[in-house]
Amino acid sequence: MSVIWYECKVKYMKRHETGEQKLTSETYLLDAVSYTEAEARLTQEMKSLTEEDFKIMNIKVANFAEVHPFENSDRWFKVKVALVAIDEESGKERKTNQYLLVQANDVKEAFENSMQVLQNTMGDYSIPAISESPIIDVFPYFDGEENESGTTAHAAKENAENTMAAS
Repeated sequence: MSVIWYECKVKYMKRHETGEQKLTSETYLLDAVSYTEAEARLTQEMKSLTEEDFKIMNIKVANFAEVHPFENSDRWFKVKVALVAIDEESGKERKTNQYLLVQANDVKEAFENSMQVLQNTMGDYSIPAISESPIIDVFPYFDGEENESGTTAHAAKENAENTMAAS
């Protein structure tokens, strides 16, 4: 099952520790099967995070192949991974880039966590870039319910939509 991650920007009045309110723009990441579901889920999540009015400013498909949360980490880092493959016909080295979102406390820890995630990768790879992401939090889809085949409701819904699109 492929997961589609959506990067969502929200503006709202945030109350700081000093008691003052300030207009804040924050970025969140969530997985969904469509923009409509992403908007609905983000609205639900924001209602649980703030009592203030909020406005969803932007929703776009994020370019992350995988998202890896780690315990005791509070920041998210975008990790560029260059996968190296040899073209059998020409014999030349070919690099394919993909991006991971890894949770860590600093760049060094993001690198270490990325290496841990990639340790079972069969091919050669390098990590040419790691940068801090503006993402505040990640909301993966989970309803806790599995059907008889062991598939979550989210996966079953996605499979049904793919079957309908194919016919």
